[in-house]
Amino acid sequence: MTDRPTALIAEDEPLLAGHLRQELARVWPELDVVAMAADGLTALRRGLELRPQVAFLDIRMPGLSGLEVAAALAEDWPDDADAPFPLLVFVTAYDQYAVQAFERQAVDYLLKPVDAQRLARSVQRLQARLAPHPAAPVVPTGSSTANALTQAVEQLQALTRSIAAGAGQEVGHPVARLEVIQAQVGHTVHLVPVDEVLYFEAADKYLRVVTADQEHLIRLSMRELLPQLDPQRFWQVHRGTVVQARAVSRAIRDEAGRVTLQLRERPERLTVSRLYAQRFKGM
Repeated sequence: MTDRPTALIAEDEPLLAGHLRQELARVWPELDVVAMAADGLTALRRGLELRPQVAFLDIRMPGLSGLEVAAALAEDWPDDADAPFPLLVFVTAYDQYAVQAFERQAVDYLLKPVDAQRLARSVQRLQARLAPHPAAPVVPTGSSTANALTQAVEQLQALTRSIAAGAGQEVGHPVARLEVIQAQVGHTVHLVPVDEVLYFEAADKYLRVVTADQEHLIRLSMRELLPQLDPQRFWQVHRGTVVQARAVSRAIRDEAGRVTLQLRERPERLTVSRLYAQRFKGM
């Protein structure tokens, strides 16, 4: 075992990944880079396997974006006292306007190509966050992990909203809301009003569109679907599940803290990941 701080670097451009690792070795020689990942799925797997203390995540990567990797890490992170949720540093090529969204958050960011002085300031912040604080009260393991996950979720959701809003302003108009699903079966196209959809569920390269009495498959990713839905009406409850709020009759929490949803017009129950469980609290 080593007391050295550990890090994961997720970057799909080899030259930039190598440059970041080299600069980190210069400004933070104690840091142990335990893994390099060239795509989002690998970053997720290695992050969950190695549980680094810091994760440098490129925003745009094949498979999953840096934001999606971070959200998935928060969703699947184990309740382990020896592995607190990692500090997140996003590496981005966004222009200064979009980067202002990051400055308002607790997580840090780096612009490509990484500037040595900016990296040094980021390292100072990370070292301060990782430094032990003997005077601080001891927090129970479960509570500490839950608080870290809640904070990470709030940061990621705020970042996602800010970036989406910035992108919408850059192109001059917001993303249009989806009103009707066009689901093709053979030579027939079924027009399904979005209001009738109880939930969407990811299935390989497709989405299941589930109404009270029918199911359809459409070739659309969850990433493409979410910006077209009203977030006040359709709630993401799992990485691969979005449910219409009015379709839920009750949320049931078991002794282990796991939450499932009972629907008004369907017999199946939907599992809520802990990333989104905070949504279901009494008023």
